[in-house]
Amino acid sequence: MKIKLPKVREIIEAVKALWVGPFTSKFPFAPSIPPEGFRGVPKYYKEECVGCGACSEVCPARAIDVEDNAAAKLRRLTHHQERCLYCGQCERDCITGKGIRLTLEYDLATTDISAAHTEIEKELVLCEKCGAIISAKEHLTWIHDKMGPLAFSNPTLLIAEQRELGLLGRGEPKDNIHRRGSSVKILCPACRREVIFREHW
Repeated sequence: MKIKLPKVREIIEAVKALWVGPFTSKFPFAPSIPPEGFRGVPKYYKEECVGCGACSEVCPARAIDVEDNAAAKLRRLTHHQERCLYCGQCERDCITGKGIRLTLEYDLATTDISAAHTEIEKELVLCEKCGAIISAKEHLTWIHDKMGPLAFSNPTLLIAEQRELGLLGRGEPKDNIHRRGSSVKILCPACRREVIFREHW
């Protein structure tokens, strides 16, 4: 009976394995470096992340939680490794392109569920009239820089950036009273509309 060519190749490989040994990884006894393009656990980079929450919006597994604490003026982004699909949507849709990136880490087995969470915190900016959450401070700065001269058309972006640079004071105290000075406050869209309507009409 004639042996087909693919079978000859398999026999040759089997004979080679008797001297060379099987082609298997030595992991976990020796480190195994994943190939380029491997999708490991996502990791936040504090200096690059602006706290916009886009990663949470696009995550199909809902593995990223965004919690806002208005009293503490903090936004916490938490990545849950046990829910993650490692699909890379968070990295692809990050507005800075560097805030969250997939790493080469894959050996994540643990018996402590709290060790499977990674967190990052960002300072929030609140409306100075109603106290509503606008966004993270670094997010507003990123938008201001991205818009360039066009940022002058948005008072909230302009005032937030000038206060950050120390060019403006803290403004009037937060209250619901309409004053002329309200137009130079950091306001949410609803309060900005109300102030503009009152000034114009």
